[in-house]
Amino acid sequence: MARSHPVDIHVGARMRQRRTLLGMSQTKLGDAVGLTFQQIQKYERGSNRIGSSRLFEFSKVLDVPVSHFFEEMPSNVLAGRPMSGRGRKGFGEAGTPFEQEKDPLIKRETLELVRGYYKIREDKVRKRIFDVVKAVGAASHAEALGGRKKR
Repeated sequence: MARSHPVDIHVGARMRQRRTLLGMSQTKLGDAVGLTFQQIQKYERGSNRIGSSRLFEFSKVLDVPVSHFFEEMPSNVLAGRPMSGRGRKGFGEAGTPFEQEKDPLIKRETLELVRGYYKIREDKVRKRIFDVVKAVGAASHAEALGGRKKR
């Protein structure tokens, strides 16, 4: 069975990320472009390659430029080097969008948090929440690092 191309996987992940951020179901996206939700699933997994005209349709429905789907692409894909490590769980370099199990940007929890954050109308309240989350995250990270040093 042929493996998915790393670019198709990246484009599909970016499409899923944007769709989820908008709160749109696979069915709704499929209806907007004349496809089934199963076909959307295949595109989002990178199982099926998205043609240029279809990608253009997705960009309009998801309200992003076509270039959005190619942003944040890992350097090994941009350079045209083949992916190493057949059978690995991740799809590419550590810390890149291809290492999907560890990428917090594609988690539903992250996308729901961002959606909720931007629903807060008061700029001052939103800024305070931002500052609190950053401070708690930094403290948690520092605590975790401190725990490792003591070992």
